[in-house]
Amino acid sequence: MPENWQRGGFALYVHWPFCLAKCPYCDFNSHVSADVDAGRWQRAFLSEINRLAEETTGRVLSSIFFGGGTPSLMPPELVGAVIEAARAHWPLANDVEITLEANPTSVEAGRFRAYHDAGVNRVSVGVQALNDADLRALGRLHSVDEARAAVALAQQVFERSSFDLIYARQGQTLDDWRAELDQAVAMSAGHLSLYQLTIEDGTAFGDRFKRGKLRGLPDSDLAADLYQVTQEVCARAGLPAYEVSNHAAPGDESRHNLVYWRSGDWLGIGPGAHGRLTLGGQRIALATPLGPGEWLERVETHGSGELPRDPLPASEQITEFLIMGLRISQGVAEADLFAFPGADILRNKIKYLVDLDLLARTDGRLLATETGRPVLNAVLLELLADLP
Repeated sequence: MPENWQRGGFALYVHWPFCLAKCPYCDFNSHVSADVDAGRWQRAFLSEINRLAEETTGRVLSSIFFGGGTPSLMPPELVGAVIEAARAHWPLANDVEITLEANPTSVEAGRFRAYHDAGVNRVSVGVQALNDADLRALGRLHSVDEARAAVALAQQVFERSSFDLIYARQGQTLDDWRAELDQAVAMSAGHLSLYQLTIEDGTAFGDRFKRGKLRGLPDSDLAADLYQVTQEVCARAGLPAYEVSNHAAPGDESRHNLVYWRSGDWLGIGPGAHGRLTLGGQRIALATPLGPGEWLERVETHGSGELPRDPLPASEQITEFLIMGLRISQGVAEADLFAFPGADILRNKIKYLVDLDLLARTDGRLLATETGRPVLNAVLLELLADLP
């Protein structure tokens, strides 16, 4: 039986925690800092790669992803050093995907060629909206013109690219979103990430919402209509949803994110980074402290930026396997699901959800239907309710 990394892929995630400003909707581990010692961060990243490579010798690395924060604030030399260290420790897949997230300010976009020369072959641009008023409301520092220029440059410089938009924004109508989507698919080079705005605790938007000061958000009916329009417009443009929030032409799917959704193995380095590693048949959760200073100190003082490792019990592995795998259009292999100890308890619940046309069985796979996808969180709550 193939190991997790052979079935789902093996990836490296590198977290750069710094931003120029904190967006009001963002609950990622990001920090605003005017003084970053890039050399110190490079030494720490390379130290972590060296340490983790000793445990994963011989694995084929299918992707590297620089996330954040704002990785397009990283010096290209630092990015190149990380990529070279990865090449030195692991064989790379012939179609290895090396992605860097970027914000579309003119200064950062101008560095695209240097990132390409460093080894990056895919960029994901955080556009978020295609009108200036909404960009300001979302706390973004760029204009629509800058976003369009950055997307065009990314398509010129890199082999593959993507960009993100957020919908279900304040005051957004169905016609507004349809028109914006039409613009987006015309700009796209094969991949779009389209996220419905969620109000998270601990964010500026979350605080405003609690105080009743975040007006104009769509009700549940409008949100459902916005989701449906997203599916229709993208499918018609040849960008069907291969995951709940991600749309791509065949072959342009994000290979890195598919490692997560297919329950492969990945290493996470940097503050707040998470990973999953299968060693000796045991699935292990990897985690790091959120604070940049604490993470650096751990690496420099103790030789590891990790928090204590936790083996994942079978029930948590089943939960992750389904939460991640049912997000993608191809779903999960039932043989893989029922290989987990204790998974048989789900058989009756699966039959119940199939009878409701929320899940489907096709060619040995379990997947969410068109009816089930928009309410996938509720489907998962029902499906997993009986797990210990």
